[in-house]
Amino acid sequence: MSELADAQANEVCIVDDDPSVLKSMHYLLASEGLKVRPFNKAEDFLAHASTHRVPVVVTDIWMDGVTGLEVLARLCAISPETRVIVITAREDLAARATAMAIGPVAFFMKPFLPSDF
Repeated sequence: MSELADAQANEVCIVDDDPSVLKSMHYLLASEGLKVRPFNKAEDFLAHASTHRVPVVVTDIWMDGVTGLEVLARLCAISPETRVIVITAREDLAARATAMAIGPVAFFMKPFLPSDF
């Protein structure tokens, strides 16, 4: 495997429009030795995912513009092998059911603790 492929395999993308969540998730995942690529706009992440291999993404559901549910749906088309972890601060059973039907690996309510992972 090339160095580039190795680096990409160890990369986690985070998509959230809350800067404090991006920062804390970055620190949490980096402390575990993972390379983290944060995105504060879903559109920017989707552009990245259309041209780069994305093994894992952590995405919020409720963001301005493109929602996390839209990210999930678009990833099915452009990067079906990407593993998705959904995070949200809102208890919305319809959104949770929709997300789970699309197929994320996990679904977490914010705030969460490192031990939740």
